[in-house]
This record gives sequence, structure tokens and C-alpha cells, in this order.
Amino acid sequence: MKKLFALLAVIGMLTLGASSFAIAQDEGADSTVTEETADTTAEEEAVVEEAVEETTVVAEDENTGNTEEEQEIHQVIKQKFIEGGAGFMGVVLLALILGLALVIERIIYLNLASTNANKLIRKVEDALESGGVEAAKEVCRSTRGPVASIFYQGLDRFNGKMDSIDMVEKSVVSYGGVQMGLLEKGLSWISLFIALAPMLGFMGTVIGMIDAFDNIQAAGDISPQIVAQGIKVALITTVSGLVVAIILQVFYNYLLAKIDGIVNSMEDASISLVDILVKYTQKNK
Repeated sequence: MKKLFALLAVIGMLTLGASSFAIAQDEGADSTVTEETADTTAEEEAVVEEAVEETTVVAEDENTGNTEEEQEIHQVIKQKFIEGGAGFMGVVLLALILGLALVIERIIYLNLASTNANKLIRKVEDALESGGVEAAKEVCRSTRGPVASIFYQGLDRFNGKMDSIDMVEKSVVSYGGVQMGLLEKGLSWISLFIALAPMLGFMGTVIGMIDAFDNIQAAGDISPQIVAQGIKVALITTVSGLVVAIILQVFYNYLLAKIDGIVNSMEDASISLVDILVKYTQKNK
């Protein structure tokens, strides 16, 4: 009996020892997996940080490169302006500034002068039907643009009878010429700067060549350095004048196209106004 109890005690102790060993192994495996996972996470975070740092460095390099390029372009333009001579280059630059100022003023004026002529015609026709000539004139007074001004002048000379239609047509044609003159105001000065800028550049070219030959004469020898310096100054003034003329010419053609569109709208609207007045007169006989 005692041997049986001793045998059972030994078996229990062996069972407890095996269970403790298995639990210890499981805990060790879990800690190993946790450590490996932590190491993997740390490595991934390090890779991400390195990638972010590289991206930041590349972006900073690109921004620095763009800034340096802008500074280089600015410095080159400034250097060429100084090499071309302050006298002629300053006059060419002044022509560009004045020409652009006139261009900007004309663009603003023409944009304000552009109106929806069809919408204005409908408003005038409705006002004639509802309130007569005075109501139509009030619509024209409250609308900006040359078309409304022409309409007002025509309505102001309309007395509701057929014999006043001829007077309306004459006033519309005459005042249309006045409005066209206002639209073309300042274009002659822009064309002057377009012609003047390359002329100033060519004059600088001639003076630069004269200086080059004077330097050759003073040196007593045809040195490539002396000749190249004079020709370089001459060509810089020529290029500057041509660039100014090209810029102003583009804007000049845009203004002409804008004016042609407004004038065509004025002519079509004037014909429509006469037709509306004729219908109104026939209806109210």
C-alpha cells in the first residue's frame, strides 16, 4: 500500500514538472515572437523615416534648383541690360512700359464696353411696348457700352412717326463713328512704340559698331576681343528692340480684333433698332 502511494506521488510530480516545462516553452516562444515583431516594426519605421527624409531632401533640392534658376535668369537679364548700355536700353525699356500701360488701359476699356447686344435689344423692345420711348431711353441710360449710347441717341430723335426714322438712322451712323473713335483711342501711340522700339535697337547697333571701329583704330590692331565686344553690345540693343516690338504687336492685334467685334455688334444692333422703331410706328398709327 505504501509502495502504491509512493508510485502515485512520483507520477504526480513528473506530471507537474512536464506541465511547467511546456508552459515555460510557450512563454519563451511568445516572447520570441513578440521580440521579432517589435524588431520588424522598428525596421519598417526606420525605412519609412529614411524614405521621408530622402523625399524631403529631394524636394528641397528641387526648390533650391528652381530658385537658383530664377536668380540666374534675373541676373542674366540684368547683366545684358547693363552691357547694352543704359542710354539706349533705358529708352527701349521706357517704350515697353508706356506701351504696356496703354495696352492695359485699352483692354480694361474694351472689356467694359463689351455688352450683350441681343439682351439690350430685347429690353428696349419690351420697354417700347410697355412704357414708350421714354422707358426705352431709360433702359439705355442704365446700360453701359457704345451700343446703349447709340440706341439712346437714336431714340432721342424719334418722335413716334415715320418721318423721324431717317433722322434716327443719320444720328445712329454719326454717333457710331464717334464711338468707334473712342474705341480706337490710344492705338496710334501703341503703333508708334511698336515702330520706335526696333528703330532704337538698330540705332544702338550702329553706335555699337562705330564704337567697335573706334576701339580698333585706337588699338592699332584688329583684335577679336575688341571686335566681339562692340558687336555684342550692338546685338543686345537690336534683340531688346525686337522683343519689345513683338510683345506690343501681339497686344495691338488683340485690341484690333476686340474693336472689330464691338463695331460689328454696334452695326447689327443699329439695324435692329431701326427695324424695331419701324414696327413700333406702324403698330401705333
